[in-house]
Order: sequence, then C-alpha cells, then structure tokens
Amino acid sequence: MKIEEILKSTVPMDNSKKIILNVMYTQNVIVENFNEILKPHDISGEQYNVLRILRGQKGNPANMSMIQERMLAKTSNTTRLVDKLLLKDLVTRKVCPENRRKIEVVITQKGLAVLTALDPIVIAHEEFFSRNLSPEEIVQLNHLLEKYRNQ
Repeated sequence: MKIEEILKSTVPMDNSKKIILNVMYTQNVIVENFNEILKPHDISGEQYNVLRILRGQKGNPANMSMIQERMLAKTSNTTRLVDKLLLKDLVTRKVCPENRRKIEVVITQKGLAVLTALDPIVIAHEEFFSRNLSPEEIVQLNHLLEKYRNQ
C-alpha cells in the first residue's frame, strides 16, 4: 500500500517527503510489532538493546558511557534503563575499583536466559519483515538506507 493511501492524503507529495513518511511509518510498524514480542518478557526495546550490548561484552563489564555510545536511540536515559534492568535482576551494577566515578554493568544469567528465549523470536521478526524482498533487494535496501542516512 502506498504511503498516500495509508495516510489518506489528498494532496500530492514530492518524493523527498514520501521517503521521510515511508521511513517513519515503517519504523512505527516494526517497533509496534517488536514491542509485542517483548511484552511477555516485561522489557522495553531500549532495555532489550542494553541487554544485547551487555551480552556482546562476553562477561566483561561495560560502563554507562560505552552502553550509551552503542545504543540505537542515543537519547535513551541509560542510567534509568540499567536501574530498571537491575530491579528485574537482569544485570548487576558495581563501582569500578580503579575509578570510583565509573559504574560497571554486567548481564546476569537471568538476563542471558531472557535473550536466549527471545533470540529465535527476534530472528523470526527480522525475517518476517524481509520476506517480500530478494537477497539482492535486502542488500540494496540496506545500502540505500545507509546512503540516505549518512549525508
């Protein structure tokens, strides 16, 4: 369905506007679907992102600055996200022994278990949104989105 039909627009739109609206609308569809996947696990998309970052540390602690740098949404309040994960026993947090101003965060076994349970569901989610595209179109779409974003 075309973006004009989705938005029930009666005014002609230039292609630059259509790109923005298409990207924003598509992001909302993907995020809403993803949030439904996360709901049974009682975590948000941002919390999931923090857990994935911490799993990538392979047991090594991460500080708040490093987590913030790797977040998809740079505006996320990392401290608040870690606090919520701490309350759910999905991460641990302690003061760095070498630098008392630094906080070190590590994913717990419970946090790893949540990600392990979510992994196949997330993969199915990703594949669902790619199913109408050929492998070449997927590569092309990634290339075009990166080109569009990196002005």
